[in-house]
This record gives sequence, C-alpha cells and structure tokens, in this order.
Amino acid sequence: MKLLRLWKWYQDCLAVHPVKTQIISSGLIWGFGDICAQTITHTTAKRHHQIGDEDKELKINWRRVATTSLFGFGFVGPVGHFWYEGLDRLIRHRLQLQPKSFRFVAAKVAIDGIIFGPLDLLVFFSYMGFSTGKSVAQVKEDVKRDFLPALILEGGIWPIVQVVNFRFIPVRYQLLYVNFFCLLDSSFLSWVEQQQDAPWKQWFTSFLALKEKEGQGG
Repeated sequence: MKLLRLWKWYQDCLAVHPVKTQIISSGLIWGFGDICAQTITHTTAKRHHQIGDEDKELKINWRRVATTSLFGFGFVGPVGHFWYEGLDRLIRHRLQLQPKSFRFVAAKVAIDGIIFGPLDLLVFFSYMGFSTGKSVAQVKEDVKRDFLPALILEGGIWPIVQVVNFRFIPVRYQLLYVNFFCLLDSSFLSWVEQQQDAPWKQWFTSFLALKEKEGQGG
C-alpha cells in the first residue's frame, strides 16, 4: 500500500510540476548512485588489500556526492525531460512513424544513442573534472581517458534498456524509467571516474593511440 501511495504521489507531482519532479528525482538518484560507487570502490580496494589499515573504514566523500547530485539536478533532470518529450514529437510528427512500431523504436534508440548518450558522458566527465578545480588541459586528458571506455561498456547495455523504454513506457514516465537505470549508471560512471589511470583504461587509450598511428602511417 505504501508503494501505491508513493506512486500516486509521484504521478500527482509529475502532472502538476513535471520539470521540477524530474529534476528532484534525478538529483536524488544520481547522488545515491555516487554513494554506491564510493562503496563499491572502497570494498573492491579493501578486498584486494589496496588500502592501509587506517582507511579500512568507509568514509563517504559527501562533497563528491553533492557534486554528482548537482549533475542530476542541473543536467539529467531538465535536459532529460525535454529530450524525451522532444524526441517523441520528432519521431511522431516530423518522421511520421507509427508509434511502437519497429522503425519507431529503432529510430528513437539510434538517435538517443548517437546524440544523447555521448553528450551525457562528455558533460559528466567534464563537469566532474571542473568541479574539482582541474584546468582545461587536465579535464581534456580525463575525458580522453574516461570517455571511450565508458562509451564502449555502456554501448552494450543502454540500447537494450532503451528498446524496452521506447516500446512499452509512456513518454511522461520514460525519464523515471531511465533514472532507475541511472542509479546503476551513476554508480558506474562515478566508479569509472574514480579509477583514475587504471590498467584497463590504459588498454583502451593505448589501443586508440595504435589505431591513430596506423591511420597516419596509411
């Protein structure tokens, strides 16, 4: 019953204040996701004996949680709201595709993956870099280090998530649906950003550099 009341309350808020509701829910989810990311990072390091005895107790970086939460408030919530509304109007009225048809869903998934997915990653890693006081050059290096691994790893998951979203979920609830997966995604992206120059990241960057050299040689 409590879940039903909560769902009814959310529907009422969404009907009266759609943008505000999306912004607040996105900010809370992304903040919680960062707490999860810090917990995962600490637990993994502890398991592999990569931290000293004085750091064995988990200490949440609340400043980082607030910074990540602000990304949800300032970008994911407002931009996501207008993105899904605008994307639906584009596909329905400009491309005139039949709702829920294969071409309708495929077009949405493709446009979302080509435009919004990379933009979301680019803004996230840039924002997280600047929020810690890094210079433009440092942020560029961080984005170069983090963007490609995250894009490739997410590329195998988000299209499946969005097929279900665009096929079965009403437009007004699509950001909420995505936000539940963003709970995992924000944990993942925060974890990726915290990994610094991990060996698995260096493999991606070295592979990219090798491809660039081959292209110049050709």
